[in-house]
Amino acid sequence: MRLGVLDIGSNTVHLLIADVRPGGRPLATTSRRTVLRLMRYLGPDGEITREGVDALVTAVTEARTVVASENVVELLATATSAVREATNGPEVIALIEEALGQPLQVLGGETEARYTFLAVRRWFGWAAGQILLLDIGGGSLEIAAGPDELPELAASVPLGAGRMTVEFLPHDPPGEDAIDVLRAHAQATLAPIAERFGRLESPDHIVGSSKAIRSLAKLAGRPVPGWPGSERMLLPRASLASWIPRLAKIPAPVRQELPGITADRTFQIVAGAVVLDEAMRALGVDELEVSPWALREGVLLRYIESLSWSAPAA
Repeated sequence: MRLGVLDIGSNTVHLLIADVRPGGRPLATTSRRTVLRLMRYLGPDGEITREGVDALVTAVTEARTVVASENVVELLATATSAVREATNGPEVIALIEEALGQPLQVLGGETEARYTFLAVRRWFGWAAGQILLLDIGGGSLEIAAGPDELPELAASVPLGAGRMTVEFLPHDPPGEDAIDVLRAHAQATLAPIAERFGRLESPDHIVGSSKAIRSLAKLAGRPVPGWPGSERMLLPRASLASWIPRLAKIPAPVRQELPGITADRTFQIVAGAVVLDEAMRALGVDELEVSPWALREGVLLRYIESLSWSAPAA
């Protein structure tokens, strides 16, 4: 059975198509991304501008064409913080649904964290024990923790890399003063969240699962011992912190020449690094592992579980 997941995020519209079967691992066949960076299309009242809506509808229409060409049985279309929080959200959702020809599921922040946590749990397995998850998107930071498939505690805060770039680091390259202001904002936002998570059992694995974190791990991390050829990496906070002043001095167009920094991440990677550094500091994390599975895989896995599979005929 071929399924598709369309993730309409703050930075990209990302289509994942995978073949699935009962009890089997989803096998990705297609992954297509359109970079939008919706945060740059926000108007003075928090609305997505007409230009942004047009770009969004175009990306969704192109994704629908790919879905039709690849014989997808069912498309799971989701949207996260940029659409969720826009003041003209209902209008934007209606236009997306018209372009898709089907309903759009708008995920709340904690729901987004739960789906991502499920994907990470499946990737690491039950033997991983207590997991603490950090996921940085364009609009929000999700944190979740627990010993089971669904987290014991999940939270979402508006500290996404795109949002923080627009609000605190609009100049390229950003100055030290701007970095300090962003750090202070992140610290104040994270303090009550860290207190809640600090009451939980100590994690056996601390995991980061977003594209921004994977990019930073390729830049400042190292491969997990015993996993040759795997995407899994370790990202020490000390190494991450040492890169922030250097990243902040490099103009955005030059950053993409660095390992792991793709063209669509060049402008917001500094804010992502600062937020991740402060989140790790607030939660007492010295090092995290990176998971290749995240929100899209979680949406896919949850849908597969909801299906009623028929036993094969004798």
